[in-house]
Amino acid sequence: MSMNPFYQRAHFLTAASQLNQAPADSGREVAFAGRSNAGKSSAINALCHQKALARTSKTPGRTQQIIFFELDDERRLVDLPGYGYAKVSEAIKLQWQQHLADYLEQRRSLVGLVIVMDIRHPLTDFDRQMLAWGKRGDMSILLLLTKADKLKRGAAQATRLAVERDVAADTGRISVGLFSALERQGVESVQGILDQWLEVTDGSATAHLDAAVESPLLGQD
Repeated sequence: MSMNPFYQRAHFLTAASQLNQAPADSGREVAFAGRSNAGKSSAINALCHQKALARTSKTPGRTQQIIFFELDDERRLVDLPGYGYAKVSEAIKLQWQQHLADYLEQRRSLVGLVIVMDIRHPLTDFDRQMLAWGKRGDMSILLLLTKADKLKRGAAQATRLAVERDVAADTGRISVGLFSALERQGVESVQGILDQWLEVTDGSATAHLDAAVESPLLGQD
């Protein structure tokens, strides 16, 4: 699998504890959300061909900030706080939820949301809440089933189809894909989707534009 130099250029821009600390609301950005330990940081690192861009932690839910990675002057990837396992008070959790809701519903430059889910535990209550926020923000959504290498190929495909059926009645632009950071499965397909959402036209990144957002082969590269 060849590396996409456009995503390899991703670098840390800033961290925001509140929406008013975020970069200027211009250009285009795609956010990654996921339950703690779903493999979100590993997915971002794999997509950007870097080992430590998004830090993985042995303490799930540790990150409480929205992290912005810059691709160029007009495009960003955004790492949202993990949810579900953080050992904090209920008041703090509610504060995080409001912070995330404000970002997802008010951020004009946000054009796409990748909801990262462990393929063995898809569509938790937290995932569905994130999905609802994304739909209210009227953006394209990718449900990314990570750790696909943990299941046999047939079981992984069956889970993907089950998730597709579950969200089939939802209105909006929702797609489902398989991903494995360990085996690099799905990297090029997801990069192709990001190319579309971010309107990447740079010659070094257009090789993946043929990847269809609704393609049933998503995650098969």
